[in-house]
Amino acid sequence: MPVAAAASSTSSFFAKVNSITESELDSLPHGVIQLDAEGNVLRYNAFEVGLSGLAKKKALGKNFFKQVAPFTDRRDFCGRVRDGIAAGALHCTFRFYFAFEPNPRDAAVTLFFNHRDQTTWILVQPFEGTTEQIWGRR
Repeated sequence: MPVAAAASSTSSFFAKVNSITESELDSLPHGVIQLDAEGNVLRYNAFEVGLSGLAKKKALGKNFFKQVAPFTDRRDFCGRVRDGIAAGALHCTFRFYFAFEPNPRDAAVTLFFNHRDQTTWILVQPFEGTTEQIWGRR
């Protein structure tokens, strides 16, 4: 997906985050995960299922940082979420390597704290190509 199209989709998502349906969530061209204050997965869209290789029913209700993607339980990912929740403000984007087997990916991650329902949203946009192409490994 072109970067401009992904950015447009992300902007549209934030505009309707409080009313997005499951169908709309599943039609988005990037991964989307909603977490409660403890890091448990509340919502997990179809694109993220394809990225991670983890079925939605295996992710829902599980702790994202401990059970779904334990490689995110680091200061530069989980720490940002914790700090954002504590501050009541979180909206940042950074690059992160998702070490899912068999689908490892390098991606742009956007974290967003929603005040209305006190949840954190994780948006995942994989970079074009495979991780091996990005990092020059074969």
